[in-house]
Amino acid sequence: MLEREVKLKTGHTFRLPHFPGEPLPPRLFTSTYFDTVDFRLARLGVTLSRRTEQKHVLWQLKLPRPPARLEVEMASGRSTPPAALEELLFGLLRRELLTAIAKLQIRRSGIRIQPLDRPIADVVIDRVRIFSARRVVGHLSEIEVALRSGKEKELAAIVTALREAGASDGDSRPKVFQALNLNFSDPCLPESAPFPERIKSILQKQLRDILLHDPGTRIGKDPEELHQMRVGIRRFRALLRAARGLMEPEWYASMQEELQWLGAMLGTVRDQDVLLEQLYAEARVLPPAERKIFERLLTNFETHRSEARGQLLDALRSDRYLDLLGRLEQAVQAPALRDAPESSLVQWAAQAFKELVKAGKRGTAEPSDHELHQLRIRTKRTRYAAELALETMGKSAVRFVRQTKRNQEILGEHQDAVVTEARLRQLLLTTRGVKTAFAIGQIVERLRARRRRTKAIFPREWAKLKKRGREVFAQ
Repeated sequence: MLEREVKLKTGHTFRLPHFPGEPLPPRLFTSTYFDTVDFRLARLGVTLSRRTEQKHVLWQLKLPRPPARLEVEMASGRSTPPAALEELLFGLLRRELLTAIAKLQIRRSGIRIQPLDRPIADVVIDRVRIFSARRVVGHLSEIEVALRSGKEKELAAIVTALREAGASDGDSRPKVFQALNLNFSDPCLPESAPFPERIKSILQKQLRDILLHDPGTRIGKDPEELHQMRVGIRRFRALLRAARGLMEPEWYASMQEELQWLGAMLGTVRDQDVLLEQLYAEARVLPPAERKIFERLLTNFETHRSEARGQLLDALRSDRYLDLLGRLEQAVQAPALRDAPESSLVQWAAQAFKELVKAGKRGTAEPSDHELHQLRIRTKRTRYAAELALETMGKSAVRFVRQTKRNQEILGEHQDAVVTEARLRQLLLTTRGVKTAFAIGQIVERLRARRRRTKAIFPREWAKLKKRGREVFAQ
């Protein structure tokens, strides 16, 4: 589940204000936290704990998803993580052993804010005792406000009321990080930072995104997890490509080959996810009889998706994947760079924009589907190159990057329609029945209408992109 919460600190004058709702039952539980000796999980902002409350034992894995966090829970009385949980952590731990790093006892009280029978949020006060070798070695207390069915606006109002009652800014770190005084946040680099430090910082963020979405990709319930992991891979590749003139050729080629392998494994499943999402969405607008016929055909696509996912999971369990993660980590710490002038970042972004404009000019007045797809790829590369140099280019570059995203979305919607129609045409060749053909035909017509709409609005957005780019690169 995805949890959104805000942490505050209790002050000497704090008194819990009156909120409409019901008091929560008081609780007392003990959480034992696990990590590797070099804090592989903590460095990513991840926590793994074994919570014991009376006779109930619950394992909890928490992954940051700013401003929220993704929580995975498994009931198990084992003293070591359940096998399914260890599987989720395979890429993060890379066969390193887990050990207990802290033990906290939490006494919790609070209220569920619930006006008109709608649970908006839980406000709890946690008083924590920190143990070491069965001795209490420290204390901490904090207020947590966790959204349930409420909105951000309602969360903000609750936080304001708590501040007015004497609460103050809390420590946003997990309790175990506070207890152990751990802080692995990425340092903010000054604009004057040398090029190697800047590129290492950007690559570190991409590696972090890849790793943090690895467990969600393995779970497979939210397609966005796999998508974000794939985005991290593609962005890592694009950033290396943008800086390829400064990198040792053999090292660069080898890294790109392995990243391309993993990206292709993720991409196959992602393509199936997008295809199924679009087909189910289109099916919902069909009349009931045609919808029922069409949805039966989607089992073929579901089978292909399951097969692709199985192959992906095999890849994520492989030594090749672990070796790649190790190499990415080394690349982040010490990329194989040559000496280069500091202006290179902006020059690369400018060159990418120049090539994008040239590619746009090569298109005809009525660009083909293939030309639009190639333009989308170049737009993505230009965006990544600009993001690499963003800190040195100012506000106009932010507007330019925002416009490249907009153009990617439009061209992506067009390409999705092209691919979906092609798959439906293949399905039509192996399908019999007038009603089935009629249902497929209705959806194909809707897809063509979408392609016409995207082609109609694209020239305006393309002109905006060129204008924004010229403002940045003064061409």
